Amino acid sequence: MFFDLKISQKNNDFKEDDLICYCFEYTKKDIEEDYTKNGRSLIFEKIALEKKAGRCMCSTKNPKGI
Repeated sequence: MFFDLKISQKNNDFKEDDLICYCFEYTKKDIEEDYTKNGRSLIFEKIALEKKAGRCMCSTKNPKGI
């Protein structure tokens, strides 16, 4: 499953413990480990499903509102 992930910073700008997903509190490290372990990101797939179901709250949880 693929979907667009809009990140305002370059990947290199994030530190390991920086939140990438404020809605579900995933860090850069979580996503990298997930990808390494599974060969794809199950986290991104979960986020896409949650977003499709209307359970994404980026506009309120993300300090930048994105």
